[in-house]
Amino acid sequence: MESPEICRAVRLALAEDIGSGDVTTLATVPKTARIRAVMRAREPLTVCGMEFATAAFRQLSPAIKIKPRAADGQRVKAGATLLEVSGPASAILTAERVALNFVQRLSGVATATAQFVAAVKDTGAQILDTRKTTPGWRMFEKYAVACGGGRNHRIGLYDMVLIKDNHLAALRGAKPNAIAAAVACARKKFPKLKVEVEADTLKQVAQAAAAGAEVILLDNMTLAQLRAAVKLVAGRAATEASGGVNLKTVRAIAQIGVDFISVGAITHSAPAVDIGLDFEN
Repeated sequence: MESPEICRAVRLALAEDIGSGDVTTLATVPKTARIRAVMRAREPLTVCGMEFATAAFRQLSPAIKIKPRAADGQRVKAGATLLEVSGPASAILTAERVALNFVQRLSGVATATAQFVAAVKDTGAQILDTRKTTPGWRMFEKYAVACGGGRNHRIGLYDMVLIKDNHLAALRGAKPNAIAAAVACARKKFPKLKVEVEADTLKQVAQAAAAGAEVILLDNMTLAQLRAAVKLVAGRAATEASGGVNLKTVRAIAQIGVDFISVGAITHSAPAVDIGLDFEN
């Protein structure tokens, strides 16, 4: 994650927020006023998005002095200092909300991911993200997942073949079966890409394993079905459990022996964490 993408995103966010001008600051804050502010965690969290905050303040004024006190991926307690800024009051006040929005949102994703990772500790299963991300923020949120200790699944539709039930519907009636036909087509068209097959039944699991899929996605299966599926695959492919996974169920799923557990909630439903910018005299 580096500057061009971050600077572009921050620039757009600032333009959206400031518009024709920060009228409150322009009306009330003297141009010569200077302040110091400290960004603090108000709850335990896993940090992510510090480069975004830094970019927000720097884009408003190069005169702002910035001292990072925490790094992305770091786990901190409530009250921990994340960032210190000092300099022109007007620039700091105008950049404040954009800086916080990025850090609160991305730290929320990292924190949610870290909770799932902790829940499956010592089981051998890895937590995966999905494509259920905020439009335009996918790379940022997937970066936050990595900061939380998770692993990125495919980035988009282009870097991995994932054959789902709607794809198989187009091959209904194919011989020897739709899954075998779909895997063969994928291998022929994109020989360098990994192929994953979504399976809703044990019959489909057997077909996907026989077809040579590298990964088999076990979709919305019960614990008993997952156990049977892992036994049926017998190491011929990696297995991924998916569908309705939450913090109460994830460890039981992991203990079955699946290789991966994909959790859409760590991106599409992660709450922003509580972080504030406290101004000091």
